[in-house]
Amino acid sequence: MAGLVRLLRWVWVPCLWLLLWQGAALAVGEELLLPAPAAVLREMAALPFSGVFWQSCCQSLGRILLGLLLGTMAGGLLAVASACFAPARAFLAPAMAAIKATPVASFVILALVWVRGEALSVFISLLMVLPMVWQNVSQGIAGADRQLLELAAVYRLPLWRRLRGIYLPAVAPHLLSALRVGVGFAWKAGIAGEVIAIAPRSIGYALYTAKTQLEMPALFAWTGYIILLSLGLEKGMMALVGRMGRRRRGKEGA
Repeated sequence: MAGLVRLLRWVWVPCLWLLLWQGAALAVGEELLLPAPAAVLREMAALPFSGVFWQSCCQSLGRILLGLLLGTMAGGLLAVASACFAPARAFLAPAMAAIKATPVASFVILALVWVRGEALSVFISLLMVLPMVWQNVSQGIAGADRQLLELAAVYRLPLWRRLRGIYLPAVAPHLLSALRVGVGFAWKAGIAGEVIAIAPRSIGYALYTAKTQLEMPALFAWTGYIILLSLGLEKGMMALVGRMGRRRRGKEGA
């Protein structure tokens, strides 16, 4: 029964939104303002058969994932430095707060002075993830069990065993939370950077082209694929992290 309820929810909720969309399109009566769902779905079905679609998706995914990886690594390293040296945390805190508060468009315009259009999405994605990872990993390090740390010091456990047995379990949930939120921010910010920078061979460039040529079904279709890719990227990353966590627990149990 519960499975049937879930199935119905997955069916009727999208259908209701499509009906509302169709009603709004009929009320507007102008495809340049709001295309009908059928036109957008036809465009979405046709896009994968064009060579530019896969090239744009691969280029954008590669750049944004690179920025996400670099931002995670940099945020983790800076969090460790902040935990080890109080002056480092006091020095970094204002910069991280400024990065979180600054609009993406401002960063993109400033970064265009120093970074090429193709690399801009990498830089913007890095900036979006950096303060989240720094803050969450810092909280995880600060929340490590002090009694276990004292016990490790008494028994003179090597640093790598302290990292693996005490700090990593404390940091992992915080890092996972940062990545769950950060991957969406990095994706949206990276695409926005591509649009503003007009980066060739990218999803952002496809959006910009559809907008300038007033191809509204194509614009909506690309937006739909951006949403689907964002959801897939988030689910895939969470599945990968969860699999790594289960494998680690299995090794510890063995």
